[in-house]
Amino acid sequence: MRLHSKHITKLMVTAFAVTMFFSCKNNFEEVKKIGVSENEPIGIAENINLKYTDSGRVTANLRSPKMLDFTNREFAFNEFPEGITLYLFDEQNQKSTVISDYAIVYDKTGLVDMQGNVILASATNDTLYADQLYYDQNKEWLFTNQAVTFKTGRDRINGTGFDSDVKFKQAQVLEIDGIITLDE
Repeated sequence: MRLHSKHITKLMVTAFAVTMFFSCKNNFEEVKKIGVSENEPIGIAENINLKYTDSGRVTANLRSPKMLDFTNREFAFNEFPEGITLYLFDEQNQKSTVISDYAIVYDKTGLVDMQGNVILASATNDTLYADQLYYDQNKEWLFTNQAVTFKTGRDRINGTGFDSDVKFKQAQVLEIDGIITLDE
């Protein structure tokens, strides 16, 4: 009887240990999120001045009065609720400038969504005015499907949609509503 009781005790301890082992899981990620709502930013930066480099050369400079960091989300992004000024530099260090009232930068896609009074002034004095403009950082491509005004040389082109490389060498207004040529 005593042997039988030791055997039952050993069996119960083993069953308990196995149950505890399999019921435990690695929830470190969930522990890190305690106290942080997914709807709230995990960081707020003010008066930022970010510089992007490629092979030691500055290719872009992003400035903003405020940045909200939402990298705690599954589809991480940074929000600029007070707008941005973005300087893009080509290989000859010529500067194009983009200004908008609001912007979001998506980490996974490298896409920048600029909204509200977007103005892009190129190094060659071409200027684009739009309510919304996307910048694909990976392809260095600008595009929108919203209404635009594109000033190039003496022409002002009004239309809907715009596609271009950052140098405006392949710039085109997609659906042209009208072209106005200004006298010099």
